[in-house]
Parts: sequence; C-alpha cells; structure tokens
Amino acid sequence: MKECCEMKGFLSFIVLKLISKGNMSGDEIREELKSRRGSKPSPGTIYPVLKSLSQSGFIEEVKSPGKAKKYRLTKKGKKEIAAATKKFCEIFYDMEDDFHKCCR
Repeated sequence: MKECCEMKGFLSFIVLKLISKGNMSGDEIREELKSRRGSKPSPGTIYPVLKSLSQSGFIEEVKSPGKAKKYRLTKKGKKEIAAATKKFCEIFYDMEDDFHKCCR
C-alpha cells in the first residue's frame, strides 16, 4: 500500500541539511535517515541525490581515511541550504503548533 505523504520531494533538502551538520558518507546519511524515519533508503535512492547535489555544485567529496566517500557543503551549498531552510520555515512555520501536537 502506497503512503500518502512519503516526503520524497524533500530528500535533496534533507540530505543537504544533514551534510550541513558535518561531513557524511552516503551510508552515514542512509543510517541517519533510518534512525529518523524507521526505514533505511536504498543506495539507489541516496546516491543519485548525492550525484545531483554534486553536479549542481552544492556538495563536494572530501578526502577521508578508509574507502567511504564523504561529502561536505561548498560555499554555494551553504547559500543554498540557508535559502532552502528559510523557504521551508516560511512555508511551514504556521504549522509549528500542529507539529508539536502530533509529534509528542
């Protein structure tokens, strides 16, 4: 059964927001999303988003120990997440009380 509100349109925003908190690998992002949503997105869901964000110049690879690629925000990415967060808040701010009521 398909869910009504899967929030797929927010995935790029969420991934960018997570990376804004610290360098992350695709697997770390998948694990963080699992802890927040209860299900772990597939690599086929996350890695195309990372590729798109990279091609858009919002993130870049960081050299890190081990074989996992890690990503960080670029200057352009920092501007983008600031603007996207502002827009998100403008759209959903009036729903803040509803969020607190349903998420307790």
